[in-house]
Amino acid sequence: MKKIARFLFVLIFAFTASANNLTQSDNNQAKNDDPQKVDKIEIYYFHGTRRCETCKAVGNVSQTLLETKYKENPKVTFVEINYDEPGNEEIVEKFQVTGSGLYVYNGKDTDNITAFAFQYALTNPDKLKNKLIQLINRDL
Repeated sequence: MKKIARFLFVLIFAFTASANNLTQSDNNQAKNDDPQKVDKIEIYYFHGTRRCETCKAVGNVSQTLLETKYKENPKVTFVEINYDEPGNEEIVEKFQVTGSGLYVYNGKDTDNITAFAFQYALTNPDKLKNKLIQLINRDL
């Protein structure tokens, strides 16, 4: 009896995992095949008044990339926000910011790449630049 129950459990688990993968694959395919491109891509760099070297590097790498590679593209903007300053509460709430962060927002979807940015801004800035380019170009 235990063998049958175990077999049924494994079978149900495998079926559920398989169905979930198909659904995710279909959703990703629909998103990738979407012929409508976005009107604007905003790179939000959130920080506090006091910043460490890594925080500064995340902002500098991101801003420099956008100022050089996307300077001529009005659809791509860099927005730096100090979450400690009064008047920024609404945007901080919108993105649910609790600390320094880097977000790519295309008007409907947000990619929070904070962990990635902090991992590579100082040690491999080109990796951060390439990630930003990938996310920006995906929607252009």
